[in-house]
Formats: sequence, structure tokens, C-alpha cells
Amino acid sequence: MATLSVKPSPRFQLPDWHTNSYLLSTNAERQRDASHQIRQEAQVLCNETNNQTIWDEHDNRTRLAERIDTVNRWKEMLDKCLTDLDAEIDALTQMKESAEQNLQAKNLPLDVAIECLTLRESRRDIDVVKDPVEEELHKEVEVTEATKKALQQKISQAFEKLCLLQEVRQQLNSDHRGKMETVDIDRGCFSLNLKSPNISLKINPTRVPNGSTTLQQWDDRSQFNKNRAEAEMKGAIELREAIALTIAKTNNELEAQRVATEFAFRKRLWEMEKVYSELKWQEKNTLEEIAELQEDIRHLEEDLRRKLQNLKLCHTRLETRTYRPNMELCRDQAQCGLTEEAQQLEATTAALKQKLAQAQDALDALYQHLARLQADIACKANSMLLDTKCMDTRRKLTMPAEKFVPEVDTFTRTTNRTLSPLKTCQLELT
Repeated sequence: MATLSVKPSPRFQLPDWHTNSYLLSTNAERQRDASHQIRQEAQVLCNETNNQTIWDEHDNRTRLAERIDTVNRWKEMLDKCLTDLDAEIDALTQMKESAEQNLQAKNLPLDVAIECLTLRESRRDIDVVKDPVEEELHKEVEVTEATKKALQQKISQAFEKLCLLQEVRQQLNSDHRGKMETVDIDRGCFSLNLKSPNISLKINPTRVPNGSTTLQQWDDRSQFNKNRAEAEMKGAIELREAIALTIAKTNNELEAQRVATEFAFRKRLWEMEKVYSELKWQEKNTLEEIAELQEDIRHLEEDLRRKLQNLKLCHTRLETRTYRPNMELCRDQAQCGLTEEAQQLEATTAALKQKLAQAQDALDALYQHLARLQADIACKANSMLLDTKCMDTRRKLTMPAEKFVPEVDTFTRTTNRTLSPLKTCQLELT
């Protein structure tokens, strides 16, 4: 027979059961209401965040585009600045090379002036004079050295300016490369979208990297580089103008000094040729006077010999008449006449001897002066030859080196052209 089995558990009352059902029902409705509220809020939030995200992404794309434009404008300005800077570096380099060539060309006038001074040291005796030619040559050396110093100073300034321009160019180039990389990076960021395959989450992407600067610092730095480049280019332009002015000024100074020196040479040669002609004329007259004096001396000697013969005759007569006998030895008119004749002949002979001695002294003086004339003529010829050689050497200053042919041989001092009779005599005397 079956028995009733009762579960050993607490028994709830019916009201409790109804209360539990009511609570479950009301809780379910409350949970559904809360869930609905959350869903509504979530939908609103999604809509708001979607809109905010879309606008944020749009605004940032706009900012990226504006930033790309800004960096591009700076890059284009730096491009132009770099182009102008390269052109200025090339122009200044060419001007510096031109100044160096002019400086090298100044060695020739200096060498020529020193060679002329050295040649003129071979002058002799009274011709070793500090004349206007020597003064102009020394002045030419001073002017040449001053022009070389001025050009060297400008070359040094150009070298320093080129170093500064290269330094500025390096800074601009670095800034330009940075802006190019920035543009590439920002363009890459601008081209990204939600469907791009290479987007991903990053670790702490909002961090501030080391070395970051503010926008104002970035703009100030770019402006500083641009302003510095423009200032250095302006200084380079002024330096190029100063170098060109220095080159023109030094060339004009050297040309003016060359003209002054050659004028002094021509004037000095004219003076020496004039003196040379005068000395040759004096030499000719002196030789003629010597010849006439020698002829007169011969006449004096012949007269003296004749007077001696007459004196011998007179002495012989007087001596012979001393042998007259006794009273015949009287002082008659013949004796008185012979005595007077002897005295007159002795006086005449003494006068002739004195005049002959004076003539011999005059002849010796003429020979001595002739020797001095001829020595001075030789000095003048030597000086004219030296100055002619100097003028020939100075033709290098106005003639290309490949066309220069010396008119006077450097070693033998002979001419390579037909000379006037006057200069031929000069060469013969030397």
C-alpha cells in the first residue's frame, strides 16, 4: 500500500507566492524601462559621438590641409630663397675668382717696376741720381702693393662671406628638408580614412615627443632662417659691388701710375738725349780745339827752334868779335846792335817758351776735360740704354705675353731692331 511522501522543505504561504509573482513582474518592467532608457541614451550618445567624431575628423582634416598649405608656402619660400642663395654664392664665387685673377695680374706690374729699379741701379757716376723716374717707379711699387693689399682684403672678406652663405644654405637646406618630410607626413595623414588598411591603435599616441616646439617657435625659427639668408645675400651683393669697385679703382690707379711713370721715362730719355747731343757737340768742338792747339804748338816749337838758331847766330857773332885785337875791341854800332839782338832774341825765346808751356797746359787741360766728357758720354749712353731697356720691359704691361718680343736683348743688351745713329753710338760706347 502506497504511502504519502512529504518533501522536507519550508512551505511558503500563498500571499508570499502572489507577492513574489508581483515583484518579478514589476522588476521585469523596471528592468525593461531601465534597459530602454539605456538604449535610448546609448542611441543618443552614439548619434552625438558619431556626429562629434565626424566633425572632429572633418575639422582635423581641414587643419591638416591648412597646415600642409602653410608648410608648403614656407617650403616654396625656402625653395626661392635657396635658389637665390645658390645664385648669389655662384656670383660671389665668380667675383672672388675675378679678384684673385686681378691680384695675380698685379704681380706683373710689381715685377716690372722692381726690374726697372734693378736695371737702373747699373747707372754709373753722376747718373746715379734720384730723378722723377725713380720716384715714379717707387710710387708704382707702393701703389701696386697697396692695390694688392686692398684686393687681398676683399678676397678674404669674400671667403668669409662665402662661409657664412654656406652655413646659411645648410640651415635653409635642413629646414627645407624638414618641411618636405613634414608635408609628406601630413599628406600621408590627410590621405588616411576609416578604410585605410594601415590604421591601428598605438601606445600613448597623445604624448608630447622630446624636442617639440610651439607653433610660434616654429614660425619664428623659419622666419629667422629666411631673414638671415636675405640679410646675408644683401651683404653679399654689397660685397660684390665693393669688390667690383675695388677692381676698377685699383686698375685705374695702376693705369694712371703706369702712364705717369712712362711719361717720366720719356721725359728723362729726352733730357738725356739732349744732354748727350750737347756733350757730343762739346766733344767734337774739344777735339777740334785740341787739333788746332796741337797745330799752334807745332808752330810755336818751330818758331822757338828758329829763334834758337837766330840766337846761336847772334851769340856766335858776339863771341867771335871778342877776339878783335887791341883798340879794335871797341863797342861800335855793330856790337851794340848784336847785343840788342841777342837780348831781344833771349826775351823772345823766353816768351815763346812761356807761351809753349801755357799751350801744353791748355792741351793737357783739354785732354783731361775730353776724358771727362767721354766718360760722361759713356755714362749717358749707358743710362739711356738702361732706360730704353726699362721702356722695352714695360711693354709687357700693355701687350699680351705671347706677343711680347724684347727690342733689347736681355743678356747681350743688343737691339732686335734698327736703331737711330744716336742710339747706335750709345751702344758702341757701352
